[in-house]
Amino acid sequence: MRRALEQLLGTEPVTERFVEDLWPAGLMAVRAGAERKPALVVRPGDVEGVSRVLRWASREGVTVTPLGGGSGVCGAINRTAGELLLDLGALSAFDIDESDLVVRAGAGVNGLVLEQALNDRGLTLGHFPSSLPVATVGGLIATRSSGQQSSYHGNIEDLVLGLSVVLPDGTVATARKPARSAVGPALHELFVGSEGAFGIVVEAVLAARRLPAMVAGRGVSFPTLGAGLGAMREVMQRDLRPLVMRLYDVEDTAFQSSEAEGCLLVVAVAGEPEVAGAQARVLDRILAGASQLGEAPWQAWLEHRFRLSAERMRRLLEAPASYLDTIEVAACWSALEALHADVKAGLAAEGAALCHFSHATPQGCCAYFTFAGSAPTEEAAAQAHRRAWTAAMDACDRHGATIGHHHGAGSARAPWIEREMGEWLQVWKAIHAALDPVAIMNPRALGGRR
Repeated sequence: MRRALEQLLGTEPVTERFVEDLWPAGLMAVRAGAERKPALVVRPGDVEGVSRVLRWASREGVTVTPLGGGSGVCGAINRTAGELLLDLGALSAFDIDESDLVVRAGAGVNGLVLEQALNDRGLTLGHFPSSLPVATVGGLIATRSSGQQSSYHGNIEDLVLGLSVVLPDGTVATARKPARSAVGPALHELFVGSEGAFGIVVEAVLAARRLPAMVAGRGVSFPTLGAGLGAMREVMQRDLRPLVMRLYDVEDTAFQSSEAEGCLLVVAVAGEPEVAGAQARVLDRILAGASQLGEAPWQAWLEHRFRLSAERMRRLLEAPASYLDTIEVAACWSALEALHADVKAGLAAEGAALCHFSHATPQGCCAYFTFAGSAPTEEAAAQAHRRAWTAAMDACDRHGATIGHHHGAGSARAPWIEREMGEWLQVWKAIHAALDPVAIMNPRALGGRR
């Protein structure tokens, strides 16, 4: 296979190397002694190269999975024997239109590099997942990413104006005009969150914004989680648009080394001074009953917002027979407090668990759990990790919550995909069969082929 690809691509590199994402179950399996084989990786230099690879793969029946920054945590690139990884890192060009606030970025563009280039022009994409320093544009789109400022700027699907994709048969579908169109549905949205199942995203057309003229952040604390969630709901349902709003439960508040007692809320407003000032005054009224902590919690959060790096995650999982993971779920406001208690009980049954709430909308928000523990043996740790996931997913089913907010599905959520999607899974299958009849694309996308 390697020789055929080298002939196909000419001077473009075809290499064998170890490639894994940050799925804790996968890292734990390697730590426990699972065989680790190098993957065959191709890195086309342009869109035509991607097209040639997919055309060849369809003809030969070779499975292809796109590779971005490798920062995923759900095992979407946990490859199998005979699989080809398509490294999109060479598609790293981007163009910024400062007049129309439109960005064209290759799938391999690093998220932080793009954001810094925009900042130099007084602009921002406004998309800040904690993985931004290592994530790529293609990866953010493939996982239907959400960023720390989503309540203000929107999620990745709100920023995508169009996509250029290569279909499994090698056809290149270029992005349509970035202006809103009623000429048929926005079919590019099929690829946002598809985890590489329908083809390869090679370029994104994205909406930029001007950097806000003013940002004002602070911390407050509430005696109970319910009081904090109630304040968050009031903020969103009063049509305020906070730049950031994150509520930590009691255990996570203590972990943040905050001086807060109870539950810490970090919140910021942004915009033109008159607009941000008006929002701040309404926010003052809503938060009047909370304990005021000043700007220090906001500044501390800014300083550490990207601290869970890829290498740090790997280091934390080096301890034998340990486990560490995150699960982000989402629900409407009326279910969040009960959901939190139920998931927390399941995750903390054999270890420690923390939770914060963010990505708020008028309807609800994301509950982001971090949990960890250890066991006498590697197998016992793996079993405890699986039990924790099962407990969290079952709690979501009981409370009408979605089992994943912004990390994607991959291998981690595979057992619960059918229950989550219901009859919509048949729609997914039909589209998948139409676009990828030979079934060469990422076999782990949305829990795998069924």
